[in-house]
Amino acid sequence: MTPTLRLRDVPPRVAFALEQAGVHPLLARLFAARGVRHPDDLDDGLGRLLAPDALKGAAEAGRLLADTLERGERICIVADYDCDGATACAVGLRGLAMLGAAPGTLSHVVPDRQVHGYGLTPTIVDLALAHRPQLLVTVDNGIASEAGVAHARALGLQVLITDHHLPAIDPDTQSARLPAADVIVNPNQPGCEFPSKALAGVGVMFYVLLGTRAELRRRGRFDAASQPRLDALLDLVALGTVADVVKLDDNNRRLVAQGLRRIRAGRMQPGVAALFAAAGRAPQRASAFDFGFALGPRINAAGRLSDMSLGIECLLTDDPTRAAALAKQLDEINRERRELEADMREQAALLVDQLMADEQADGTPPALALFDAEFHEGVVGIVAGRLKDRLHRPTFVFARGSDGLLKGSGRSIPGFHLRDALDLVSKRHPGVLRRFGGHAMAAGCTIGEPDFATFDTALQQVAREWLQPEALSRTVATDGPLAGEYFCADTVTRIDAQVWGAGFEAPVFCDEVEVLQQRLVGEKHLKLRVRHAGAIRDAIWFGHADPLPPRVRLAYRLNLDEFQGQQRLQMVVETALPA
Repeated sequence: MTPTLRLRDVPPRVAFALEQAGVHPLLARLFAARGVRHPDDLDDGLGRLLAPDALKGAAEAGRLLADTLERGERICIVADYDCDGATACAVGLRGLAMLGAAPGTLSHVVPDRQVHGYGLTPTIVDLALAHRPQLLVTVDNGIASEAGVAHARALGLQVLITDHHLPAIDPDTQSARLPAADVIVNPNQPGCEFPSKALAGVGVMFYVLLGTRAELRRRGRFDAASQPRLDALLDLVALGTVADVVKLDDNNRRLVAQGLRRIRAGRMQPGVAALFAAAGRAPQRASAFDFGFALGPRINAAGRLSDMSLGIECLLTDDPTRAAALAKQLDEINRERRELEADMREQAALLVDQLMADEQADGTPPALALFDAEFHEGVVGIVAGRLKDRLHRPTFVFARGSDGLLKGSGRSIPGFHLRDALDLVSKRHPGVLRRFGGHAMAAGCTIGEPDFATFDTALQQVAREWLQPEALSRTVATDGPLAGEYFCADTVTRIDAQVWGAGFEAPVFCDEVEVLQQRLVGEKHLKLRVRHAGAIRDAIWFGHADPLPPRVRLAYRLNLDEFQGQQRLQMVVETALPA
């Protein structure tokens, strides 16, 4: 699908004010185009983090955890099987130990994606009983676990839910339905006025620890000078926040910036250092890109194809040798994941081609749902994301689970709230969705195989109602031309030092160029030599094999390519249109 290019608006007075405050002119333009309105917005100091007081339930959670710690009772953390859940688990266990948890009182369990499914189910509660806990703490899950919480409470356990997903909606009252936990901490629960609704699961757990430390300080356990330095956990908070692709609002950017600062200075958990080494990345030049495309996928691969306990152990161990061995194992699993994903993408492409042929003159349907008996449950979300990017349609990909039900993972486009769409499907077709949950841009659900066609039709109907034709056209936002004076390694270094991600996207420049040479490398990547601003530049378009006309408008990112110890500046093409 050929996208359109949209130039980001840059308020000139804002850009000028940022320049006057000492911000580099190029960065001032980029920041102003992303909503930064005052130099203070760029202050990423710890003192600028939102206080935990406004996070509903954080103070109550602090009291609950402080009581449990003082009594020396056992706490079991119930994790999730993605990078956000793994880092949240590691932050919780490390943080509670720092706050004084007695040796042997902390444990964790993590569901097996294919055996247990998602969240605090009654089965997971029974699994946790082996650790004889008095308190269960969920991280990155639990807000929809009514049955699991009820089962735990019936067994005499206390339950603290820490989550960031949207709560279930009662079909009769249209109000949020919450589990009967002792305490719930979730910025998206009703009545929570915490300004950062985009806090990741690991961020929620970090804030719960801040609340617990404040409560212990009030009880005289330590004072401000002697209290544990929880900022030592921010490398994990940053990793989980970026890997979960939550919006990088001001608060999340500060959390990530602080984590990156620690890593660049060499202050990180041994597992994080080992993951950088396994990925061949340099921690002293760490960026959010490393979290999203190097470390995060290696942690996620464990939950997709193996056992997330490997990822959690890697983040928990203080033994660098053990961390290196686990990181190597995670790297091998990630290689397997790539191969499996490539096979599934080929199968999915064939299904899409068949679907497009069936649609004929109607074109691409407004939403896609795909299932094949050979699909693997662990990578359906990745494949859904790739198809969404290629076709610019809300997309669900399903695989058959070990229980015979279809487990689907969906990715969406702007303007189509995926969790709300599932909620509407469930109301129109009661019983089709066995379980569902998620966010605006990513969601999951479980259906019976005989109900797949009904789900497909229902999802397309919601998409027809909600999406205007213009929403179905992919748009690439650009930052306009890059002046020749800024086409240098210093610009890349300056850009890479900032925090970019979801909602605060990395710069994409747009220039008209003359294509001088083009050839395929690796059979599927287009390597280019172009004339730009009177100079010859290198460029590469990953995953694109079709030749370009002599003159094109390139939308591109600036990158330093390292090969055999040499650095070369190149344009990494996002898309190209005829000039």
